[in-house]
Amino acid sequence: MAADAAGALAGALCAGEGVTAAAVALAVLLAALYKGGLYRPGFAPSALAEVPAIAARAALGWGVAAVVVTTMDVPTLLCATAATAAFGCLLRALVHAVRRRAARRAPASTLIVGAGPGIRQVAAALHGHPEYGMRPVGVVTPGPGADASDPAVRLLAAALHAQAPDDPPDVPLPVLAGHAEITRAVIQNSVRSAVVVGPPTLDARTTATVRLLAAQGCCIWHAEEGGRPRRGPAAAAHLWGFSCRRLEVEPYPVPRPGRWAKRALDAGAAGFALLLLSPVLGGCALAVRIADGPGVLFRQERIGLGGRPFTLLKFRTLRPRDSDESATRWNVAGDHRMSAVGRLLRRTSLDELPQLWNVLRGDMSLVGPRPERPYFVEQFSTVYPGYEDRHRMPAGLTGLAQVHGLRGDTSIADRARFDNHYIDSWSLWQDVAIMLRTVRALIRLGGS
Repeated sequence: MAADAAGALAGALCAGEGVTAAAVALAVLLAALYKGGLYRPGFAPSALAEVPAIAARAALGWGVAAVVVTTMDVPTLLCATAATAAFGCLLRALVHAVRRRAARRAPASTLIVGAGPGIRQVAAALHGHPEYGMRPVGVVTPGPGADASDPAVRLLAAALHAQAPDDPPDVPLPVLAGHAEITRAVIQNSVRSAVVVGPPTLDARTTATVRLLAAQGCCIWHAEEGGRPRRGPAAAAHLWGFSCRRLEVEPYPVPRPGRWAKRALDAGAAGFALLLLSPVLGGCALAVRIADGPGVLFRQERIGLGGRPFTLLKFRTLRPRDSDESATRWNVAGDHRMSAVGRLLRRTSLDELPQLWNVLRGDMSLVGPRPERPYFVEQFSTVYPGYEDRHRMPAGLTGLAQVHGLRGDTSIADRARFDNHYIDSWSLWQDVAIMLRTVRALIRLGGS
């Protein structure tokens, strides 16, 4: 914005007009540039390509100024417009040059999403042209439930490393599949960009993957493969010949005003409950320590809002043989290794009380879909339609499915349907009603 402001002021001085005309022209110019999205970084921006847009907005700004300052004649108006457009384009060219230089020095880690033939060319283009400012670190197979053993994944991996005589140089990249692998790659590589390679219209599986990446804070670009019919003109920007545009993706609905009230209710109620129940928490911790030895709290990775993992806390009721059993065993109810204290905590749901700390931290909500482990999220996402849509809302300590008896070893399809209905019909009073029904169930000792 400073570059355009300098251009506008220079135009005013060149034209010899007063401060009022310059101020009006500047205000209109900045507003028009902002409205046109020219202050939002595009893909490989070029000042030369921006000349028509800058000139048109400069003319608009000085046209409005001419209405305010009626003494401006046509030659003065044209001079001011030309000077403003010239200075604006020049300064924007300098800014773009500085950004490209910074991008070459420190390219951002980037994931490539797709399964078509274009992913190899895009990977090679990003690798061979550092001016794009993207360093490919992996290829993502569309679909949040994909698995590394999937035949499609194996074929994609083979295609990435199979080289024809006229193909670009091979760029070895790992093939990522599923929530866990994608999230791990984003965190480990500090990924902030993703390029989707495919037709103009994305299918449902690719859209789900894009939403997952957007939830991780990635900027999403769409490189369209040529030779396929499309509606409307292609984007002017390109990635080495691939028409490229930014995808505007909402990984989950923007919070309505009532959602802030939900967060306030969560924080207030969880904080009060932790203080009120501190003697109970201390007693449970002591009982677990005496019955089962050290390690009172049990920590486990779960999937929350937007597909992001977090560490869930519970009182330990059973010590698993290893981390694999903890992550992949569905239900431990009735296990002979569980002590009497563990069985009592599970039956009364007292083992869930440490999750109040998760609620206070913002990892969870008091009411929402129950969080699941990454292993089962991947399995269920491939089998049950809409299962991944549960992550549109923060995970909950209790939920609509749970107050209808869907806990433990019950239908996953039913749970997903209840959870999505809760999200679609959410209201603050519904949360209060579910909490009251949960308290009633706890009094009846309805734990799992």
